[in-house]
Amino acid sequence: MNKTTEFPLFADGWHLSEAELLACQGQANAIPDRHTRAKAALAGHRAGNIKGRGMEFAEVRHYQSGDDVRTIDWRVTARTGKAHTKLFIEERERPIILLLDMSYSLYFGSTLLLQSVQAAHLAATLGWSAINHGDRIGALIVSESGQLELKPKSRQIGILQLISGICEIHQQQLEHFKTGKRSEGHLTAACQRLARIAKPGSLVWIISDGSGFNADCIGPLSNLKRHCDIGAFVITDPLRQGNLNMPGEFSLPVRDGDTERLLNRIQYEQWLHRQQQQQQFFLTMMDRLRVRTRLIDAGKTLTQQLELLRS
Repeated sequence: MNKTTEFPLFADGWHLSEAELLACQGQANAIPDRHTRAKAALAGHRAGNIKGRGMEFAEVRHYQSGDDVRTIDWRVTARTGKAHTKLFIEERERPIILLLDMSYSLYFGSTLLLQSVQAAHLAATLGWSAINHGDRIGALIVSESGQLELKPKSRQIGILQLISGICEIHQQQLEHFKTGKRSEGHLTAACQRLARIAKPGSLVWIISDGSGFNADCIGPLSNLKRHCDIGAFVITDPLRQGNLNMPGEFSLPVRDGDTERLLNRIQYEQWLHRQQQQQQFFLTMMDRLRVRTRLIDAGKTLTQQLELLRS
């Protein structure tokens, strides 16, 4: 870890505490509302696609049998001699669901934070932002040992269950890092589950390093994209991106799966190539699904990268 860089509040870069995720509320206040129209069926504060009763005026049309007489526009009716009704944009609540990848591959850090810690900070920040804007927040937190499903809830209940769930899974993964199974297919199962539980009109954020996704994930995500909005964040590390200045000769210890290895320069270049291939597969898959993807660096604090969340 880089000792010259200041850690986020309450963070040590390795472990995860509820205090540091609660502190993410401060940076979430800098994220504006996206002003997207909700398609969900539950009433709420956000403008929906359905015209009916609400606060935001939409249009005036001829009165039709069954219209509420309280919505008659008497000025237009008097001027035209024909009854007219006011229509408003109904307010709908938008559920936001995080697919948070906490696989062992994210328990890697060369500069400031473990990628898993940065993923947790990002998830908490998005959760706080959702609560700030009156949306419900839920999550599907995924690791090799299973899935933790958190149904979307509003206000403090939603964000507190998210923070508690993230800390629980993160601690379990740390404790079993050396002995835990490195199974394949857990993210495919998570995508299939997500496609079933996400209600139409939900906003889904995928947070991952991208390495556990494969071609079997495309079908479920494509089905999900038909009725939900999806965005993605890839958590990167400077060493995995090839962004660190390395000496001519070195012996670099890395963990590859459940094996610890010492890499010389040639071996490091080969390892780096595999890392970038895995990431590029995920980016290509997201591009194919027309999902906008942003890269978040675990070598910097999330506060330094807030522009990526604002755009």
